Amino acid sequence: MRCFWVPKTGSALPVLALAFLWRAAYAPADMKHRYALGLGSNMRHSLYGAPPKVVEAAFDHLAQAPFQLEARAPILSTRPIGPSLRAYANAAAIITTDLMPDDVLTHLKILEQKFGRRSGGQRWRARVLDLDILLWSGGAYAAPGLIVPHIGLMHRHFVLDPLAHIAPDWRDPISGLSVRHLKARLDRKPPAA
Repeated sequence: MRCFWVPKTGSALPVLALAFLWRAAYAPADMKHRYALGLGSNMRHSLYGAPPKVVEAAFDHLAQAPFQLEARAPILSTRPIGPSLRAYANAAAIITTDLMPDDVLTHLKILEQKFGRRSGGQRWRARVLDLDILLWSGGAYAAPGLIVPHIGLMHRHFVLDPLAHIAPDWRDPISGLSVRHLKARLDRKPPAA
């Protein structure tokens, strides 16, 4: 049996999402799951080169076991958030695997480390590779260190723009809105002053 942690914040998962969480706890282990992932880089890698090449290399790794790469978005150049001054190369991918979300996260963290990412330090700093689980075919999921859908999904152009290229009809399990709809809402918002 899996235990779930739901954060106590103003944007905590609604009670209705608990049905999704229950389903996730009892999903058959041999069932194939689809994941929407966010990819980002804004530092050169000694082997792969500039950030867009880092993202290309990450796509290649996501096509290897235990994953199957189903779709990849175009790589977009985006402005940084926070203290980092370098532009980001951002993209999205759809993968399939029989792994549950916490196991996928473990594999993604190992891949980030292989690319030279260091853990800890300042939030939003420059990084060689950043991989995030954005959505999961099982719906909502919460565990220590992981919340799906990604907490910033509906508020970030650098996430929704590439994701809309490959999964415009995928629905956020919390709001019920499609990626296309979330992007349209974000596009209508005036930029923060």
